[in-house]
Amino acid sequence: MRIILSFFVLALLAVSPARGEVLAKKSKTLEPVADSLTICLQAGDSCMQQFNTFEALKYYKQAYALAKARSQQKAVEHLDLPLDKLEELPQERQDEIIEHLKQSTEKSAIVDCMVQMKLANCHYKRANYRESAQLLKTIPEDSLSHEAFRQLALSYKKLGDLDSYVYWAGQLVARYPMDGEIVAGLTLGYVQLEQPQNGLECGQKYFAVDSTNIEVNRALADAYFMDRQFEKASQMYERLLQQGDSAFNTLYSAGMSYSRIDSLERAYKYLQLAFLISGMQHQGCAYRLGVVCVDTQRYPEGLNYLKLATEMMQPDTTTMKAITLSQGEGYYLSQHYPEAVEAWKRHLDYNPSSVATYFNIANVYAYILKDNKLAEDYYRQFIDLARQEEKPTQQLIDMMGKAEEFLHKIKTKRITVHK
Repeated sequence: MRIILSFFVLALLAVSPARGEVLAKKSKTLEPVADSLTICLQAGDSCMQQFNTFEALKYYKQAYALAKARSQQKAVEHLDLPLDKLEELPQERQDEIIEHLKQSTEKSAIVDCMVQMKLANCHYKRANYRESAQLLKTIPEDSLSHEAFRQLALSYKKLGDLDSYVYWAGQLVARYPMDGEIVAGLTLGYVQLEQPQNGLECGQKYFAVDSTNIEVNRALADAYFMDRQFEKASQMYERLLQQGDSAFNTLYSAGMSYSRIDSLERAYKYLQLAFLISGMQHQGCAYRLGVVCVDTQRYPEGLNYLKLATEMMQPDTTTMKAITLSQGEGYYLSQHYPEAVEAWKRHLDYNPSSVATYFNIANVYAYILKDNKLAEDYYRQFIDLARQEEKPTQQLIDMMGKAEEFLHKIKTKRITVHK
């Protein structure tokens, strides 16, 4: 025979008072707990209305403790024990089993969802995202309010736990598919996890219903860009600009997208606007704008941007390699040959293994500046590096032939080594 026993019935089985009397006593103890719980919640709510999360947290913690005790008590009351089996065991073993079952029941008892969400909300407002997430993730999803669901997902985002953020954001979007902020975050989250197709699918599904949400459109544009679909990215950035989104990131990304599809005039237009909006302080934009100017034969303007980028990016070796190389090309094509040589020499400071740069410098000295001594020096350095290439290209072989021809003329005194 199976009966439902309260905590006191379990603890006092050996003494065996009247079971009805114990249950009556226990039910009476629930009333003051319920009253205290209500008072604590009301006090916490009042503090939250005054934006006093410090005091609210104290009351909500008290409410949570009361609610937890209450749920544990109810769980034990409804614990179904197989007394007919237990009575066959020694008393000591019965007590051990009962205590174990009681503790397991208490641990698995679910606290009132509303109380948990209030405490989690308070933690969230105080930037304690880990505690907020721990509380919310134990609540059944169909019991979470929309705001609590958002706080659960965003807590993981703020903690930098991208995998958990994408999971919970996905659960949230499945329930609330028109939450644009979360859709945008989920779109980019997938891209960061190297799942661009999932991200694009998420953003496109929302876009099919609402194509005017700027935040979702930004996420879609960025997702296309990071997936190297530059044509689609540029189209989406154009849509954003038409919607009035002329922020720096939109203009800069639009310019970058157009530069990748060789639409250089549009790239120049948007990069220039982006650089102006940045107060002419964004080093990456200055560099990209300089390169586009050189590529569109705006040599003096491009060289000015590259010089500015150089000043801003001096410590960045990787970027300085690209800048100095582009500067050399810009000066050379605009017929500023001494400046081109100096730029290429600076490039060698950052990239001393660049065989083509040694060759370019030697050519300028040999055929334009007519300094055969320096030409000989750089041709020799070029050949020394070129011979280290295990699989030289045909172009490199041809360059070596021209360099050796010049050095042969020097050796046979067909040309002099002084300037």
